[in-house]
Amino acid sequence: MSAAPARCTWCGQDPLYVEYHDSEWGVPVRDERELFERLILEGAQAGLAWITILRKRDGYRRAFAGFDAQRIARYDEDDRARLMADAGIVRNRLKIDATIGNARALLALHERGGSLGDLLWDAVGGQPMVNHWRRLGDCPSSTPLSDQLSKELARLGFRFVGSTIVYAWMQSVGVVNDHLVDCFRHRELIRPLD
Repeated sequence: MSAAPARCTWCGQDPLYVEYHDSEWGVPVRDERELFERLILEGAQAGLAWITILRKRDGYRRAFAGFDAQRIARYDEDDRARLMADAGIVRNRLKIDATIGNARALLALHERGGSLGDLLWDAVGGQPMVNHWRRLGDCPSSTPLSDQLSKELARLGFRFVGSTIVYAWMQSVGVVNDHLVDCFRHRELIRPLD
């Protein structure tokens, strides 16, 4: 029987958390729908444990039409009432309204010829930033770059995009590799993107 690989300590032993850590967190994402989904989920997590959102992710995908911004942008008061009654998501009016507003902001960004992918990846020259943290406590919760991106997203009309949320988003979608150096994923994710 072989020993389990060394992982970042934040994922603990919960199988859902471990699977997320091993297969998603820090993997570079360029797909616009997935970037939007992850931004919304990071905002939904504000004030909660990430495992809560992971457990509700399927509920979010169902409630928010697979994170189809075109459909979400058309949500009305009946949809808001439906969402407030949906136990499959975090039933917080501000977060629900932000998701609808963020879909509209995303569509407006697209109409101007921009994208979340361009916004994120241009900020790091197209390649992930690789950090070399030895302890979880070494990893920041925000950086000057997340401050800058947070301000730009807010200027573009996005909500629930504070610097801490944006930095968590950057980590999630692999714009920054914050796996601890002794985690097996740190080394696996160090490679240039095509």
